[in-house]
Amino acid sequence: MSYQKALEAYIAATNTHDFDNVARLLDEEAVYWFSDRSCHTLNEIRAYFEHAWHVIQDEVYRAEDIEWIASDAYSAVCIYTYHFEGYHQGTFTAGSGRATNVFVCDADGLWKLRHEHLSSIR
Repeated sequence: MSYQKALEAYIAATNTHDFDNVARLLDEEAVYWFSDRSCHTLNEIRAYFEHAWHVIQDEVYRAEDIEWIASDAYSAVCIYTYHFEGYHQGTFTAGSGRATNVFVCDADGLWKLRHEHLSSIR
C-alpha cells in the first residue's frame, strides 16, 4: 500500500468509529496534536477518538486539498483541509480545519501514521 492509500485507509477507518480499525494504521510511537490536547500513547489517542465519536454522533470525516509536501522511501508528509459533520446533542453540526499527517514505512513495508496535527482555521 502506498502512503497515499494509507491516508485513504486511515480516513475510512476513522469513519467506522471503531478505534481498533484506526489503530491498525498507526505507528506504535504515534503522537497526536489536537487543538485542546496532545496524545502521546495509543491509549490516550484511543480515549480522544472515542470521546469525540461520543460527542459528535454519526460523524463523517473527510480530507480535501491534500498536498504531499515531502516523501521518500521511508516517510511522507501531507497537509490538507479536514471537514467533519455529525450531530451534537441531536443538532447537526459541521466544521473544518487544517491537518498535517506524517507517515512512516515500517520494516514490513507498511505505511503507518506517526503524527497528526489538527488545528482550526483562524
